[in-house]
Amino acid sequence: MADHAAFVGSGLIGTGLALNCITHGVPVVLQTRSQTERVKNRMAEGLDFYVDHNIITPEEREKAAGLITITTDVEEAVKGARFIQESGPDSIDLKHQLIARIEAVADPDVVIATSTSSLSITEVFSEAEHPERCMGGHPYNPANLIPLVEITRGERTEDAYIAKAKEFYTEIGKEPVVLNKEVIGFIANRYQSAIHREAVDLVENGVCSVEDADKALVYSVGLRWSVMGQYLTMHLGCAPEGIANFNNKYHVDVTKPDARLSHMPTWTTFPADWCEKAAEGLEQEIADRTPEMGQDIPSIEAWRDNMLVETLRLHGKL
Repeated sequence: MADHAAFVGSGLIGTGLALNCITHGVPVVLQTRSQTERVKNRMAEGLDFYVDHNIITPEEREKAAGLITITTDVEEAVKGARFIQESGPDSIDLKHQLIARIEAVADPDVVIATSTSSLSITEVFSEAEHPERCMGGHPYNPANLIPLVEITRGERTEDAYIAKAKEFYTEIGKEPVVLNKEVIGFIANRYQSAIHREAVDLVENGVCSVEDADKALVYSVGLRWSVMGQYLTMHLGCAPEGIANFNNKYHVDVTKPDARLSHMPTWTTFPADWCEKAAEGLEQEIADRTPEMGQDIPSIEAWRDNMLVETLRLHGKL
Protein backbone atom coordinates (compact mmCIF):
# COMPACT_ATOMS: atom_id res chain seq x y z
CA MET A 1 0.00 0.00 0.00
CA ALA A 2 1.68 3.17 -1.18
CA ASP A 3 1.41 6.57 0.45
CA HIS A 4 0.19 5.16 3.75
CA ALA A 5 1.00 5.84 7.39
CA ALA A 6 2.94 3.04 9.06
CA PHE A 7 2.56 2.10 12.72
CA VAL A 8 5.37 -0.03 14.06
CA GLY A 9 3.89 -1.32 17.28
CA SER A 10 0.11 -1.37 17.40
CA GLY A 11 -1.00 -1.13 20.99
CA LEU A 12 -3.36 1.54 22.31
CA ILE A 13 -1.23 4.36 20.87
CA GLY A 14 -0.70 2.84 17.44
CA THR A 15 -4.31 1.79 16.94
CA GLY A 16 -5.58 5.09 18.33
CA LEU A 17 -3.60 7.19 15.87
CA ALA A 18 -4.41 4.75 13.08
CA LEU A 19 -8.12 5.33 13.74
CA ASN A 20 -7.52 9.07 13.32
CA CYS A 21 -5.80 8.33 10.00
CA ILE A 22 -8.43 6.12 8.41
CA THR A 23 -11.31 8.40 9.42
CA HIS A 24 -9.45 11.20 7.62
CA GLY A 25 -8.87 9.14 4.49
CA VAL A 26 -5.26 8.14 5.16
CA PRO A 27 -4.50 4.42 4.58
CA VAL A 28 -2.58 2.66 7.37
CA VAL A 29 -0.43 -0.41 7.80
CA LEU A 30 -0.26 -1.59 11.40
CA GLN A 31 2.63 -3.82 12.43
CA THR A 32 2.31 -6.13 15.41
CA ARG A 33 4.61 -8.90 16.53
CA SER A 34 1.85 -11.49 16.83
CA GLN A 35 -1.47 -10.04 18.00
CA THR A 36 -3.11 -9.50 14.63
CA GLU A 37 -6.59 -10.45 15.87
CA ARG A 38 -6.31 -8.12 18.83
CA VAL A 39 -5.30 -5.22 16.57
CA LYS A 40 -8.11 -6.07 14.15
CA ASN A 41 -10.64 -6.08 17.00
CA ARG A 42 -9.39 -2.78 18.45
CA MET A 43 -9.74 -1.10 15.09
CA ALA A 44 -13.23 -2.53 14.60
CA GLU A 45 -14.30 -1.49 18.09
CA GLY A 46 -12.95 2.01 17.52
CA LEU A 47 -14.88 2.39 14.28
CA ASP A 48 -18.03 1.06 15.95
CA PHE A 49 -17.57 3.66 18.70
CA TYR A 50 -17.41 6.42 16.08
CA VAL A 51 -20.61 5.16 14.44
CA ASP A 52 -22.44 4.79 17.75
CA HIS A 53 -21.56 8.40 18.63
CA ASN A 54 -22.52 9.77 15.20
CA ILE A 55 -18.94 10.79 14.45
CA ILE A 56 -19.00 8.84 11.19
CA THR A 57 -21.78 7.14 9.24
CA PRO A 58 -21.99 3.37 8.67
CA GLU A 59 -20.97 4.02 5.06
CA GLU A 60 -17.94 6.02 6.19
CA ARG A 61 -17.10 3.22 8.58
CA GLU A 62 -16.91 0.70 5.75
CA LYS A 63 -14.76 3.04 3.70
CA ALA A 64 -12.40 3.61 6.63
CA ALA A 65 -12.19 -0.12 7.36
CA GLY A 66 -11.00 -0.67 3.80
CA LEU A 67 -7.95 1.49 4.52
CA ILE A 68 -6.53 -0.93 7.14
CA THR A 69 -3.74 -3.42 6.56
CA ILE A 70 -2.28 -5.48 9.41
CA THR A 71 1.07 -7.25 9.23
CA THR A 72 3.66 -8.87 11.48
CA ASP A 73 6.51 -7.62 9.26
CA VAL A 74 8.20 -4.28 10.02
CA GLU A 75 9.61 -3.95 6.52
CA GLU A 76 6.22 -4.52 4.90
CA ALA A 77 4.68 -1.87 7.14
CA VAL A 78 7.16 0.91 6.41
CA LYS A 79 7.98 0.32 2.74
CA GLY A 80 6.44 3.17 0.73
CA ALA A 81 5.08 4.88 3.87
CA ARG A 82 4.60 8.66 3.89
CA PHE A 83 4.84 8.83 7.70
CA ILE A 84 6.16 6.35 10.26
CA GLN A 85 5.09 6.17 13.92
CA GLU A 86 7.17 3.86 16.11
CA SER A 87 5.37 2.72 19.28
CA GLY A 88 7.42 -0.24 20.44
CA PRO A 89 8.35 -1.00 24.07
CA ASP A 90 10.19 1.78 25.93
CA SER A 91 13.60 0.13 25.71
CA ILE A 92 16.53 1.94 24.10
CA ASP A 93 18.02 -1.30 22.76
CA LEU A 94 14.72 -2.46 21.26
CA LYS A 95 14.08 0.95 19.70
CA HIS A 96 17.58 1.03 18.17
CA GLN A 97 16.86 -2.35 16.60
CA LEU A 98 13.47 -1.24 15.31
CA ILE A 99 14.77 2.02 13.88
CA ALA A 100 17.57 0.20 12.08
CA ARG A 101 15.02 -2.10 10.45
CA ILE A 102 12.77 0.85 9.60
CA GLU A 103 15.55 2.88 7.99
CA ALA A 104 16.73 -0.08 5.95
CA VAL A 105 13.61 0.12 3.78
CA ALA A 106 11.98 3.52 4.45
CA ASP A 107 12.40 6.42 2.07
CA PRO A 108 15.17 8.67 3.45
CA ASP A 109 13.01 11.80 3.67
CA VAL A 110 10.07 10.25 5.53
CA VAL A 111 9.47 11.39 9.11
CA ILE A 112 10.03 8.78 11.81
CA ALA A 113 8.30 9.69 15.07
CA THR A 114 8.56 7.74 18.31
CA SER A 115 5.71 7.58 20.81
CA THR A 116 8.00 7.21 23.82
CA SER A 117 6.83 8.96 26.96
CA SER A 118 9.96 8.45 29.05
CA LEU A 119 13.08 8.12 26.90
CA SER A 120 15.38 10.79 25.49
CA ILE A 121 14.54 11.50 21.85
CA THR A 122 18.20 12.11 21.08
CA GLU A 123 19.11 8.78 22.69
CA VAL A 124 16.34 6.88 20.87
CA PHE A 125 17.70 8.08 17.52
CA SER A 126 21.40 8.18 18.43
CA GLU A 127 22.22 5.42 15.93
CA ALA A 128 19.84 6.59 13.19
CA GLU A 129 21.21 6.96 9.69
CA HIS A 130 19.04 10.03 9.09
CA PRO A 131 18.51 11.63 12.53
CA GLU A 132 17.46 14.89 10.91
CA ARG A 133 14.02 13.37 10.11
CA CYS A 134 13.56 11.72 13.52
CA MET A 135 11.61 13.14 16.46
CA GLY A 136 9.22 12.43 19.28
CA GLY A 137 5.51 12.28 18.48
CA HIS A 138 3.83 11.69 21.82
CA PRO A 139 0.01 11.43 21.83
CA TYR A 140 -2.20 11.34 24.89
CA ASN A 141 -4.55 8.52 25.87
CA PRO A 142 -7.14 7.76 24.66
CA ALA A 143 -5.12 8.53 21.54
CA ASN A 144 -8.06 8.28 19.14
CA LEU A 145 -9.93 11.03 21.02
CA ILE A 146 -7.42 13.36 22.74
CA PRO A 147 -6.16 15.73 20.01
CA LEU A 148 -2.76 16.55 21.55
CA VAL A 149 0.47 15.31 20.00
CA GLU A 150 3.73 16.59 21.51
CA ILE A 151 6.42 16.84 18.83
CA THR A 152 9.86 16.88 20.42
CA ARG A 153 13.03 17.55 18.48
CA GLY A 154 16.20 15.65 19.17
CA GLU A 155 19.58 17.36 19.01
CA ARG A 156 19.85 16.67 15.27
CA THR A 157 16.21 17.06 14.18
CA GLU A 158 15.77 19.61 11.37
CA ASP A 159 13.03 22.23 11.15
CA ALA A 160 11.80 21.03 7.75
CA TYR A 161 10.85 17.65 9.21
CA ILE A 162 9.18 19.23 12.24
CA ALA A 163 7.01 21.14 9.76
CA LYS A 164 6.19 17.91 7.88
CA ALA A 165 5.18 16.19 11.11
CA LYS A 166 2.95 19.10 12.13
CA GLU A 167 1.29 19.01 8.74
CA PHE A 168 0.64 15.27 8.95
CA TYR A 169 -0.76 15.28 12.48
CA THR A 170 -2.98 18.25 11.63
CA GLU A 171 -4.24 16.40 8.55
CA ILE A 172 -5.48 13.52 10.72
CA GLY A 173 -7.27 15.84 13.15
CA LYS A 174 -4.65 16.16 15.87
CA GLU A 175 -3.47 19.33 17.64
CA PRO A 176 0.35 19.22 17.49
CA VAL A 177 2.57 21.29 19.77
CA VAL A 178 6.35 21.58 19.36
CA LEU A 179 8.96 21.27 22.10
CA ASN A 180 12.03 23.16 20.95
CA LYS A 181 14.25 21.12 23.27
CA GLU A 182 13.99 17.90 25.20
CA VAL A 183 12.60 17.91 28.72
CA ILE A 184 11.56 14.94 30.86
CA GLY A 185 7.79 14.46 30.76
CA PHE A 186 7.32 16.78 27.77
CA ILE A 187 4.61 19.40 28.45
CA ALA A 188 1.37 17.70 29.45
CA ASN A 189 2.88 15.10 31.77
CA ARG A 190 4.83 17.83 33.56
CA TYR A 191 1.55 19.64 34.22
CA GLN A 192 0.03 16.37 35.38
CA SER A 193 2.96 15.52 37.65
CA ALA A 194 2.82 18.91 39.39
CA ILE A 195 -0.94 18.57 39.99
CA HIS A 196 -0.58 14.95 41.08
CA ARG A 197 1.99 15.83 43.74
CA GLU A 198 -0.26 18.59 45.06
CA ALA A 199 -3.27 16.22 45.12
CA VAL A 200 -1.34 13.58 47.05
CA ASP A 201 0.00 16.17 49.49
CA LEU A 202 -3.47 17.60 50.18
CA VAL A 203 -4.81 14.15 51.06
CA GLU A 204 -1.71 13.13 53.03
CA ASN A 205 -2.00 16.28 55.16
CA GLY A 206 -5.69 15.75 55.83
CA VAL A 207 -6.77 18.87 53.98
CA CYS A 208 -9.46 17.02 52.03
CA SER A 209 -10.61 13.60 50.90
CA VAL A 210 -9.63 11.93 47.64
CA GLU A 211 -13.12 12.57 46.30
CA ASP A 212 -13.07 16.27 47.17
CA ALA A 213 -9.56 16.68 45.74
CA ASP A 214 -10.93 15.37 42.44
CA LYS A 215 -14.11 17.46 42.60
CA ALA A 216 -12.19 20.64 43.36
CA LEU A 217 -10.11 20.11 40.22
CA VAL A 218 -12.91 19.05 37.88
CA TYR A 219 -15.42 21.74 38.86
CA SER A 220 -13.05 24.70 38.85
CA VAL A 221 -9.83 24.96 36.90
CA GLY A 222 -10.57 21.69 35.11
CA LEU A 223 -13.59 23.24 33.45
CA ARG A 224 -11.66 26.37 32.53
CA TRP A 225 -8.73 24.36 31.21
CA SER A 226 -11.05 22.35 28.98
CA VAL A 227 -11.83 25.65 27.25
CA MET A 228 -8.50 27.52 27.31
CA GLY A 229 -4.97 27.12 28.63
CA GLN A 230 -3.31 28.65 31.67
CA TYR A 231 -1.80 31.68 29.96
CA LEU A 232 -5.04 32.68 28.24
CA THR A 233 -7.00 32.03 31.44
CA MET A 234 -4.70 34.42 33.33
CA HIS A 235 -4.93 36.94 30.49
CA LEU A 236 -8.73 37.06 30.84
CA GLY A 237 -8.38 37.23 34.60
CA CYS A 238 -6.49 40.50 34.13
CA ALA A 239 -9.13 42.08 31.90
CA PRO A 240 -9.32 44.66 30.53
CA GLU A 241 -5.57 45.34 30.64
CA GLY A 242 -4.40 41.77 30.06
CA ILE A 243 -1.59 39.69 31.50
CA ALA A 244 1.16 42.27 30.92
CA ASN A 245 -0.41 44.21 33.83
CA PHE A 246 -0.77 41.14 36.11
CA ASN A 247 1.81 42.18 38.74
CA ASN A 248 0.41 45.68 39.05
CA LYS A 249 -3.25 44.61 39.09
CA TYR A 250 -2.75 42.03 41.82
CA HIS A 251 -0.05 43.91 43.72
CA VAL A 252 2.55 41.20 43.27
CA ASP A 253 5.88 42.02 44.90
CA VAL A 254 8.36 40.11 42.79
CA THR A 255 11.04 40.60 45.46
CA LYS A 256 9.13 38.40 47.94
CA PRO A 257 8.17 34.71 47.81
CA ASP A 258 4.64 33.92 46.66
CA ALA A 259 2.59 32.84 49.69
CA ARG A 260 0.92 29.89 47.96
CA LEU A 261 4.04 28.66 46.23
CA SER A 262 5.93 28.89 49.50
CA HIS A 263 3.52 26.41 51.11
CA MET A 264 3.33 23.94 48.22
CA PRO A 265 5.12 20.59 48.46
CA THR A 266 8.59 20.29 46.98
CA TRP A 267 9.23 16.63 47.74
CA THR A 268 10.41 14.41 44.90
CA THR A 269 9.83 11.00 46.52
CA PHE A 270 6.22 9.92 46.94
CA PRO A 271 4.99 8.72 50.35
CA ALA A 272 5.35 4.94 50.43
CA ASP A 273 1.66 4.24 51.01
CA TRP A 274 0.06 7.07 49.01
CA CYS A 275 -1.52 4.69 46.48
CA GLU A 276 -3.09 2.47 49.17
CA LYS A 277 -4.64 5.57 50.76
CA ALA A 278 -5.80 6.74 47.33
CA ALA A 279 -7.40 3.36 46.67
CA GLU A 280 -9.44 3.64 49.86
CA GLY A 281 -10.57 7.13 48.94
CA LEU A 282 -11.44 6.09 45.41
CA GLU A 283 -13.68 3.31 46.69
CA GLN A 284 -15.84 5.98 48.30
CA GLU A 285 -15.61 8.34 45.32
CA ILE A 286 -16.72 5.60 42.92
CA ALA A 287 -19.50 4.48 45.27
CA ASP A 288 -20.84 8.04 45.23
CA ARG A 289 -21.09 8.08 41.42
CA THR A 290 -24.42 7.45 39.74
CA PRO A 291 -24.81 4.33 37.58
CA GLU A 292 -24.94 6.60 34.52
CA MET A 293 -21.48 7.96 35.41
CA GLY A 294 -20.02 4.47 35.84
CA GLN A 295 -19.17 2.57 38.99
CA ASP A 296 -16.26 0.42 37.86
CA ILE A 297 -13.28 0.97 35.58
CA PRO A 298 -14.86 -0.18 32.27
CA SER A 299 -18.07 1.82 32.79
CA ILE A 300 -16.16 4.91 33.96
CA GLU A 301 -13.94 4.66 30.88
CA ALA A 302 -17.05 4.54 28.70
CA TRP A 303 -18.52 7.57 30.49
CA ARG A 304 -15.20 9.41 30.13
CA ASP A 305 -15.10 8.75 26.39
CA ASN A 306 -18.70 9.95 25.99
CA MET A 307 -17.82 13.16 27.84
CA LEU A 308 -14.72 13.61 25.69
CA VAL A 309 -16.79 13.26 22.54
CA GLU A 310 -19.20 15.98 23.65
CA THR A 311 -16.35 18.27 24.70
CA LEU A 312 -14.57 17.74 21.40
CA ARG A 313 -17.78 18.59 19.55
CA LEU A 314 -17.87 21.92 21.40
CA HIS A 315 -14.29 22.50 20.28
CA GLY A 316 -15.21 21.69 16.68
CA LYS A 317 -12.83 18.71 16.69
CA LEU A 318 -15.49 16.16 15.75
